[in-house]
Amino acid sequence: MQDDLYQLGEKIRGEVLGPAYVNASQASTDEFSEPMRAFAIRNLWGDIWARPGLDRRSRSIVNLALLSAANRPNELKIHIRAALNNGVTRAEIGEVFLQVALYAGVPTGSDATRVAKLLFAELDAEARAGA
Repeated sequence: MQDDLYQLGEKIRGEVLGPAYVNASQASTDEFSEPMRAFAIRNLWGDIWARPGLDRRSRSIVNLALLSAANRPNELKIHIRAALNNGVTRAEIGEVFLQVALYAGVPTGSDATRVAKLLFAELDAEARAGA
């Protein structure tokens, strides 16, 4: 069962985060960090993200709000990219962060907005370089 969850998790993780992120994550994993990576792949991606109760777009929106409120900028950046991959627009991401500002504080919403702006600039630069 766990191997099945791991394989499913790797598949979903690749679809949501993209192959570049997954490859970089695998390359930076060592003996110490492998148990945490495997735990996340199996439980987050293979179990929770595979559940039918919410679609990936909805899960992404929830993650943006939670990671913002929890002040997790590194994970937030990863999941902003994932949200875009899952069909959440930049405008909708901005709306999520306005909601976060109301419920978790303006500094929290502002920090999340800054993380998104930096990522959007990176993505735009990548698009210009690839065009």
